[in-house]
Parts: sequence; structure tokens; C-alpha cells
Amino acid sequence: MSITYAPERRSRRAGFRLVLSGLALMMAGAAAPSPFYPVLQAKLGFSAAAMTGIFAIYAAAILATLLTAGSASDHLGRRPVLSAGFLLLAASMAQFGRAESVAALLAARVLQGVASGLLLSTLTAAATDLEPADRPGSAAIWNSVTPLAGLAIGALAAGTLLDDLAAPRRLAFGALALIFLALAALVWLPAETSARQAGLLASLRPRVGVPPAARAAFRRSAPAVTAGWATGGLYLSLGAPIVADLFGARSELAQGAVVALLSGTGALACYLMRNRTARQVTLLGTDALALGTAATLAALAWGSFAFYLASVVLAGIGFGTCFFGVMRSITPTVSTAERGELFAALFTLSYLSFGLPALLAGIALPWLGLSGTTYAYGAAIVALAATAGALRRFTTRD
Repeated sequence: MSITYAPERRSRRAGFRLVLSGLALMMAGAAAPSPFYPVLQAKLGFSAAAMTGIFAIYAAAILATLLTAGSASDHLGRRPVLSAGFLLLAASMAQFGRAESVAALLAARVLQGVASGLLLSTLTAAATDLEPADRPGSAAIWNSVTPLAGLAIGALAAGTLLDDLAAPRRLAFGALALIFLALAALVWLPAETSARQAGLLASLRPRVGVPPAARAAFRRSAPAVTAGWATGGLYLSLGAPIVADLFGARSELAQGAVVALLSGTGALACYLMRNRTARQVTLLGTDALALGTAATLAALAWGSFAFYLASVVLAGIGFGTCFFGVMRSITPTVSTAERGELFAALFTLSYLSFGLPALLAGIALPWLGLSGTTYAYGAAIVALAATAGALRRFTTRD
């Protein structure tokens, strides 16, 4: 038995690493456009409101896909859905690299959103399926750390390319397209972890379904998810313009570094809190979100870029640990056959919280200006995070 067990264990570990690598690279692709937005805005002449619209339509496409095909891998298997998602993602990167109009940028982001909607729930479910047997709970840790690390890497790499290369957009997104094409083939190497089952057509009806066993934990976690992802939306949609226009830091590397700092701090905080309970992690997250976002607004009022960066670190701790606490709470509650559905519901809530505030910010920008919109957005996050923390403190269950 030991002769066959060791190769199988190595195969599962290799599959686990491959899936997590795919998740990190997908999120790197999600963050990579952010530093390019001010450059494209200057080149193509679109408004700040249009810029947030380009951001928000990506989240809308993710939501539409999660509501319809988010649990497709529970019925078709993980591998075919992953392969299709990475092929679509490669096409979106190629489109973004050559887009020369707002319409072309919108098309690229819609395509990327559809691909990401397919991949988010499926990659997260596949990583949970392939979790090493001798490391129980590791999937929840890495499903939280990996996306945040990917966001940080994507934003920082894109900012570096913008500062150093003559044609950075084609190089960055051409390379990502090739990587995603390779991943579309590589995901067929690990063994399938989710058997085919009937009900695919019924599952395509737009809906959000939380398996009964997970509903109590999901309800407890929802306010923290909303606060955390709304914070991510603030920095990914308005982070680069804030750095450029309100602090006067015109370096694309500096603009990308803010997103990298937020996400990278979040990833590190998740890893450092891996031995804490879900309740402890979530409470740290909501407190850090409220304090960090309030400090961000204070830094804007004082005009201190150094203090702004320090506040981003604190907000990043909250951004990461809010999501990690939720993953720790809900992941153990469902079976393999329900994981795609559960994570589709989680990411539906996440991206609704991520995209809707950004869309509202885009509507408010012509009326309130960048500074006023940022203050309003930030104040809403402070209130939401503080409320989420208070609600969780009244909950005695982990």
C-alpha cells in the first residue's frame, strides 16, 4: 500500500501547487490593468468616471458568471471548467494589450470577468479538494493568501514595467496571455477531483445558493466579507488616481505599489494568523479595516504620503484577514460536491461588494470630485467594518 500511496500523495501535492499557482496568476492578471488606467486615460482621453466604469464592468461580468455558471464544476468536473476559463482569460489579456478605445477596453474587461467568474469558484474548490491529507486546514490558508499575493505581484510588476519599458502594455499582457494558454493545458494533468453529476442546466439559472450546512457560518461572515472587498474596490479603482492626483506621485511604480502594499500586507497577515481561530482572525480584520481606512482619510486631509502608505498597511491587514476568517469559518461545512456552489456564493457577495461601490464612486466623481468621493467611500467602509466587528462580537460561536 505504501508503494502506491507515495506517488498518489506527490501527485495531489503537485496538483495543489498547480491550482494555487493558477489562482495567483489569475489575480495578478486582475490587478495588472490598474497601474495602466491613468496612462490609458491620458492617451485615450476618457473621464475618471469612465475609468471606474471600466473597473466596475469587470466585477459585473464576474457576478453574472458566478450567478449562472459558478457551480458548473460541481457538474462537469473541475478540469474542463478550469481549462475553458484560462482560455478565455488568455483571450482577454490579448485584447487588453492591443485595445485602443474605451469600447475595446470594456470588451477586454468583460471577457476577463467571465473568465474570472468561472475560475474563482473552481480554483478555490479544486485547491480544497487537493488539500494535502497531512495538512488539514491548509487549503483555507492558501486560498486566502494566494489571491492577495497574486494581486500584489500583478500590480507591482505592471507598475515596474510601466516605469522601465517603452512598450510595457503589449509585453505585460502578451506574456500573461501565453501563461494562461499554458495553464489551460496544464490543468488536465492532475486527477479529476469532482465527479460529473446531473443538474447542469438547472444550475445555470441565475441564483445564489448556499448549501444548508454552510448557511449559519455564511450569515455570520457576510458583513466582514462586504467590508473587506469594498476596501479592495476602493484601492483598485481609485488607488492610482489618488496617488497621482492627490499626492502628486506620478511614478507608475508608486501607483502600483499602493495596491501591492495593500494586498501583500493582507497575504502576510493571513499567513501569520494561520493558527488563530476564525473568530479571532475576523475580529482583527474588521478592526484593522475600520482603523486603517480612517487613517487613510486622515492622511489625505493632512497631505502626508508617508502616513498614507502606513495606513494602507493597516487597511491591508484588515483586507486579508477578513477574507481568511471567512474561509476558515465556511470551508469545513460542506462536502466536495457542494464546494463549487459555496464558493460561487462567497465570490458573488465578494464581487458585489467589490464592484458596486466602485460603480457608485464613478457616478459620484463628476459631482464630488476625486477627493470628496474618496472621503465618502472611505467613511462608508469605516462604518461598515465597525458594524461587522460589533455584530461578530455578539456571536459566541467560532
